Amino acid sequence: MASATHKDRTLIAAIGDEDTITGLLLAGIGDIDIHQRPNFLVVDSKTTQEQIEERFTEYTARKDIAIILINQHVAEDIRGILDEYSAAFPTVLEIPSKDHPYDPSKDSVLKRVKLLFGD
Repeated sequence: MASATHKDRTLIAAIGDEDTITGLLLAGIGDIDIHQRPNFLVVDSKTTQEQIEERFTEYTARKDIAIILINQHVAEDIRGILDEYSAAFPTVLEIPSKDHPYDPSKDSVLKRVKLLFGD
């Protein structure tokens, strides 16, 4: 089989709270592949940091995912892994949730952009 290209990346993955994931699933991003792996993780009080890290690592390794959406408050739990992640695909975007507003000072992508432009 030929190596995967950006054209093979057709999915959006999501890691977030129940309200965010529910909204994204209602918008149609949900998928379960032939190996029964979903492209989303609902994070609640019972979800461990290790589970979030494992799922993030799984999503970054998948060749069918183009974008990973993660609630910023969840991203804080795995900030070390996010700060080390530098691949272009899948792209990681931190998004706000209903209960946690977006804070640009915590966004790892925005920090990299500021470094590039010398801000």
